Amino acid sequence: MNNLSKMRIHKSADKIFEAFVDPELIGNFWFSSSSERWEEGKTITLRYEEYEAQGDIDIIELQEHKKIVFKSEDNHKVTINFVQEDGNSTIVEVNEEGFEGSNENLMNELLDNKEGWVYMLACLKGYMEYGINLRAALVK
Repeated sequence: MNNLSKMRIHKSADKIFEAFVDPELIGNFWFSSSSERWEEGKTITLRYEEYEAQGDIDIIELQEHKKIVFKSEDNHKVTINFVQEDGNSTIVEVNEEGFEGSNENLMNELLDNKEGWVYMLACLKGYMEYGINLRAALVK
């Protein structure tokens, strides 16, 4: 089972792609830090300093300015597509696969996952379009 989230961001695909793979930029909208530049075949450590949490992802595929595919520690596969539109806007699509259909808490897991991706996309939009950092503002 998968979970798909999309958002239009008024910036070019190359600039948005770079915000993900550059460890100096990712802290402006998603994780507080990334261990190194994202490249195919690498294992990247992502940190949330404010929550004292971290995790590793394995970069499976990288298509410059078009796609990022990684596996998370829970063995979910995440595909991020950057669909350049006419003009200066891009649709960012995040598709996470690997949810188990037999899980009693599947609906809660899917909703929590969707909330996280939509929040990340909203923070990305705020950063890319307005230069603001909303990253650590979500309160549960």
